[in-house]
Amino acid sequence: MKTSEQQEAVAVHTVELFDRACELARQLGYEVRREWLGGATGGCCEFGGRKWIFLDLSLSQIEQLDQIRNALLEMPELQNARLGPTMQTLLGRPKQAA
Repeated sequence: MKTSEQQEAVAVHTVELFDRACELARQLGYEVRREWLGGATGGCCEFGGRKWIFLDLSLSQIEQLDQIRNALLEMPELQNARLGPTMQTLLGRPKQAA
């Protein structure tokens, strides 16, 4: 069983990963919107000449992190992106040479 301190550390780590993933999406030209979707699948779309990622506020922070991770993996722009070690791990990509 995790202590409250361990649970807090996991929550902080999840929030930090989520923030980094959102920043990466923005760097790749996507706008991130968090909307109440009632459990519907979020993801990438394009309309009005802009690229969007919709995340469901009805989901937990970990589930939202999973949504943005899946959206990032769908982006063709990700192939040429330089990623730090944290994002490489999150996205399951091999470490890049220095």
